[in-house]
Amino acid sequence: MLITPGKLLATINSPEDLRKLDSSQLPQVCNELRQFIIDNVSVYGGHFGASLGVVELSVALHYVFNTPDDQLVWDVGHQAYGHKILTGRRDDFHSNRVYGGLSGFPKRKESIYDAFGVGHSSTSISSALGMAVASALEKNFQRQHIAIIGDGAMTAGLAFEGMNHAGATDSNLLIILNDNCMAIDPNVGALKEYLTDITTSQTYNKFKDEVWNLLGKMSNFGKSAQEIVSKVETAMKTAILRQSNLFESLGLRYFGPIDGNDISHLTEVLKDLKNIPGPKLLHCLTVKGKGYGPAEKDQTKWHAPGVFDKITGEIKKKVYDTPQAPKYQDVFGHTIVELAKANPKIVGITPAMPSGSSLNIMMEAVPERAFDVGIAEQHAVTFSAGMATRGEVVYCNIYSTFMQRAYDQVVHDVCIQELPVIFCLDRAGLVGADGPTHHGLYDIAYMRCIPNMVVASPMNEQELRNMMYTAQLESFQSGKNAFTIRYPRGNGVMPDWKTPFEEIQIGKGRKVRSGSDLAILSLGPLGNFALQACEDLEKQGISASLYDMRFAKPLDEALLHEIFSSYERVITLEDGCVQGGFGSAVVEFMADNGYSSAIKRLGIADTIIEHGEPAELYHECGIDTKGIVSASVEVMQRRSRVASLMH
Repeated sequence: MLITPGKLLATINSPEDLRKLDSSQLPQVCNELRQFIIDNVSVYGGHFGASLGVVELSVALHYVFNTPDDQLVWDVGHQAYGHKILTGRRDDFHSNRVYGGLSGFPKRKESIYDAFGVGHSSTSISSALGMAVASALEKNFQRQHIAIIGDGAMTAGLAFEGMNHAGATDSNLLIILNDNCMAIDPNVGALKEYLTDITTSQTYNKFKDEVWNLLGKMSNFGKSAQEIVSKVETAMKTAILRQSNLFESLGLRYFGPIDGNDISHLTEVLKDLKNIPGPKLLHCLTVKGKGYGPAEKDQTKWHAPGVFDKITGEIKKKVYDTPQAPKYQDVFGHTIVELAKANPKIVGITPAMPSGSSLNIMMEAVPERAFDVGIAEQHAVTFSAGMATRGEVVYCNIYSTFMQRAYDQVVHDVCIQELPVIFCLDRAGLVGADGPTHHGLYDIAYMRCIPNMVVASPMNEQELRNMMYTAQLESFQSGKNAFTIRYPRGNGVMPDWKTPFEEIQIGKGRKVRSGSDLAILSLGPLGNFALQACEDLEKQGISASLYDMRFAKPLDEALLHEIFSSYERVITLEDGCVQGGFGSAVVEFMADNGYSSAIKRLGIADTIIEHGEPAELYHECGIDTKGIVSASVEVMQRRSRVASLMH
């Protein structure tokens, strides 16, 4: 079903078309753009609240600036739906996040208007500054460079690193702080409190408006007048707020706060800022979910609600006749509470994902031992390490893709110091519609190469519970090994998952199914596809064994000796990159021990996997049931050909 745009929006096929309109028409454009987003997301799903909040900002930026020559960088990316619709992708927007369709985030290969690809937070300032410096080297001093940062992204260290550098330059950079007090969950930390102090100081805001008006009136007197006003304004900010302005302390001209949902005022402010040289920051206050009542009231729920009835606000959920298996994240959330109630040393830490990772369950049940540190993955890991030095049993809960951002901290602050931090990596493997910036494909490879690290992945919910239980025992027993447990997005396979805890021997796999022709060695939940594949192979006359290896490090060497002594054909299976992953570990073992079985590694090839439904992506990568069957037949035939040539 194609969504029909409003009368004005239907005429806008590029920002050039938008700039032909009279400014008095912009409120109608905003209304039509907001409705178009609501209509599309209600039918097709996707991120929601963030893009509704920046509709006016999206329109104003493309109206005032000469995009794509002037370059916009949308931080995080899920706030950029309006930007996509205004830049020639309106008629294809129904394919947003669909296999083979538009990406859910800005993407350089998709459009000349997407100046920088994003998906992870807090990259906008550094990348836009790089563009600004490069433009200066090219002697292009007219080009504007705008970083739009929000949804909690300002709390990450990278944003401050970028601002620190920008303030020491004379680069033509405008940072727009989209301040909606939210990430996915409400923002936390001192920065949020600081921004709140600025936005709620009536005395400062009244004075700020007067200074802004004065600046406009004195503009005819030249640069010296602007400099005088700037100095006076800075001094007054410090006196009124009783603290120096953080952004101006970093060398950035600070403007605001202003109403980021007032299109008329916003366009006038942006026009003025175009003529002020050097690095500067505009503080915009926006409402996440603006224009859709339910999204304004419950901003966390409506961050990415899925398909919903736009009239009633009812989020549509599938109805099942039989009990369904829970989400892995909820198994984690309930299990950590169960463990924490039995062990007062257990703490939980997440970087701004309490609802996404289900640590919010612990934050409600045991709030004094659960910590949301904001979008700050590096800090989360080193904070965990610090707690571990005092004997706390730390579960550091991070999405696999975001764990990449704290790799040095894992090596330097955890493993070198032999600290037993437990990393629970949610969203490991192929995550679906969020695509390549969010797939968790590399953690097996980058974790297993670090000393003092255990790497495990459960085949089902019961194993996840038992691995979490085992990890806290290991924390006490060895006192030195970090422990990574990786598990996928979405539902598991066991409706009756809440079984009594059982300790799993570290590095011990298990035989799930016996067969005589070949052995399939699986790591993690793909073992469930492999189990079905074994049954399908049986119908073709091929008898396959299945081993749930559980651990990529340490490997179950006793079990591997048994396998390679018994089978001439072996397949490894994982939902991570083939290069350096679990399959590579098995091949290394085989080579080190002189075995010569025919072996095929199934996993993610050395390529970028785009977005789509998980089932579509599993099939594309050849790691679904059909792919496992096909690979098994190929291995059987390959070994048979080798044997016939030898004879």
